[in-house]
Amino acid sequence: MTQLALKVDIDTLRGYREGLPQMLDLFKKHGIRASIFFSFGPDNSGKAIRRIFRKGFISKMMRTKAPSTYGIKTLMYGTLLPAPMIVPSDPGIFVRAVDEGHDCGVHAWDHVYVQDELAGISKEEFRSLYEKSAAMFERLSGRKPLSCAAPGWQISSVSLGVQQELGLKYCSDTRGRSPFLPLFEGKAYTPVQIPTTLPTMDEILGLPGINDDTIGDVWIKGMDREWNVLTVHAEMEGLSKIGVFEDFIKKAEENGVRFRTLADFAEDSAPEQCRIIMGSLTGRAGTLALQEDDQKWTG
Repeated sequence: MTQLALKVDIDTLRGYREGLPQMLDLFKKHGIRASIFFSFGPDNSGKAIRRIFRKGFISKMMRTKAPSTYGIKTLMYGTLLPAPMIVPSDPGIFVRAVDEGHDCGVHAWDHVYVQDELAGISKEEFRSLYEKSAAMFERLSGRKPLSCAAPGWQISSVSLGVQQELGLKYCSDTRGRSPFLPLFEGKAYTPVQIPTTLPTMDEILGLPGINDDTIGDVWIKGMDREWNVLTVHAEMEGLSKIGVFEDFIKKAEENGVRFRTLADFAEDSAPEQCRIIMGSLTGRAGTLALQEDDQKWTG
């Protein structure tokens, strides 16, 4: 049976307050438990304009119609407008996701800052940023987070090391093909990585032959392995593309796809060690963490 985990990233205030509630309604309607990762602190989306010189950034913004998708106000947060806090703006949405049984974890405290500046962030600062999110998570839910997912699939020896020290159940920081234990820059780490295996909507929508009517078929066709993970965004699949997203869910159900969570995959997998390399993917600006295509690391 084909298995699929839906990994929901919450990057912005609008995605959290407007997109996530609609996604939660959709998941409840279809009886789906998703894995949801929250950016807890300030929405500094306006500072992402610094990525303008990265190859593929402008074309991606045009293909995804970023101003209408994210909203003009969102694109000014942290620059022309003060950066609002995300989860504190309405803690009840986070609590609802937890109470409805979703697999919830930490995405970031400040999504844009961590994604863009991770290479220069010290161990002490990274841990401090994580602990801010973890403290809010625990205060609102009554339990500690057991997972995290890196903004923009960015990793460093610092981030991997802190995750190991925290004793998390799993992380989802990479793109790849199956659950694995990470090896980065010659050092082995835990916990298990559950990579995103399918292309995201913002990477492929608008490419030749891929539109609102066909993207669901592309994803269905791409689920050719035991472990399938699709990352979706509350700002896109939760708002302007909510109808497209539901159509995909219906197609998946019709094709006998079984919806799981990343926590389920972490529990069921028998991961082997694989290297993480930094590389690029079609439709994604800049570099990101990839599970190496070669066979598992053997020493």
